[in-house]
Amino acid sequence: MRHFLIAAALVAASPALAQDAARGERLFEDNCAVCHGLGLRGDGPMAEVLVVEPPDLTRIAERNDGFSRVGVARQIDGRDPLLSHGSDMPLFGYIFGEMSAVIREGGRTILTAPEVVDLVAYLESVQE
Repeated sequence: MRHFLIAAALVAASPALAQDAARGERLFEDNCAVCHGLGLRGDGPMAEVLVVEPPDLTRIAERNDGFSRVGVARQIDGRDPLLSHGSDMPLFGYIFGEMSAVIREGGRTILTAPEVVDLVAYLESVQE
């Protein structure tokens, strides 16, 4: 219960964190491109050994009738686990562990890691 109250206080007190898409791109190249590919098309060198084929990340908005920053953040930080990842992204989850940033969208607000905020900004910037 105490962790919930601390998180709630942080969300209430924190403004939405500025997003840094350039930093998000670097984080993507360092942590995600091995599966999703540098072009974000799901053709990274590890893609062929995954249980689920990595999706084309330039078409998130097209597949979902819009780009949900909160929804994408929830997948990156492991709240909405992907079958191919298992749960928290097992290889990279430790990098995105400090929950100190806020994403607000519509009536939804989530507390997540600053790295996730930057990755979301980058992914949003490359939608076709």
